Amino acid sequence: MKNLSILALIVLLSSCNTSNKKTSEEPTTKEDTLNTIPVEPDGGIGDGAFSLEKQFLQNIESAHKKPAFLDHKMITFDAVINFNGKTILDAKITMLTNSSKIRIDKKDGTKLIYNGDKVMLCPKEASDKRARFDMFTWSYFFALPYKLSDPGTALEVKQDRSLDGENYATAKLTFDKGTGDAPDDWYIVYVNPENNVVTAAAYIVTYGSGDDISKAESDPHMIVYKDYALIDNIPISTQWDFYSWTDDKGKTEKLGEAMISDVVFLEENATLFEEPDDYKEITLK
Repeated sequence: MKNLSILALIVLLSSCNTSNKKTSEEPTTKEDTLNTIPVEPDGGIGDGAFSLEKQFLQNIESAHKKPAFLDHKMITFDAVINFNGKTILDAKITMLTNSSKIRIDKKDGTKLIYNGDKVMLCPKEASDKRARFDMFTWSYFFALPYKLSDPGTALEVKQDRSLDGENYATAKLTFDKGTGDAPDDWYIVYVNPENNVVTAAAYIVTYGSGDDISKAESDPHMIVYKDYALIDNIPISTQWDFYSWTDDKGKTEKLGEAMISDVVFLEENATLFEEPDDYKEITLK
């Protein structure tokens, strides 16, 4: 009888252990799993998760067909730019799609060439007023949707802003020290939430300001991209309007406009960016 009692106790204990083991190995419920996943923006991100900035950037680059744009090695377009009723540039701009080389052929016969190393003005007797500014500014505006992830850039998603009565997603683009000619510049990029196309960008111009950028900070401008056309199924803005801009009011007085036409993708032609015989180098002042 004593042996039977001991045997019964062993069976009972074994049954309890088996039951406890099954309970501890039950899979984590869906609710428990969800509670461990970080939620943007306060929860941070883990491997494979997108930050708000990465998602913002990916949306723009997808809408503007960045891979297809870069698959084309070179692009050319005519630009007529007017400010305060005066034409400040009438030229054909040719550039590699990665912006590493740029050429501007002005209607008056003057040429500006950036070969990836230096800026050259031809002929050397031509006026060099605004030459380096022209060399990089207009091509940058043209390629802005493709420049937001360049080395030395930082993008920070900001609150939505109103433009012409509509709300737009925005992010601020800034630059590391030593990036380009004007690393103190910044842009606030406005993106249409319906199609993720860049609609506008507020910006400051610090080129030539030296160490004092207070004047530039006090006089921001805005470029508004209009009349998008599909060139090889890639959206390209064919009219830019320029305005004064303030943080509280947004765009205010209209300052100028640019008409972009004859946009054509080309095969790369290295000879276009070679040093001409008669040129003057334009250095950063």
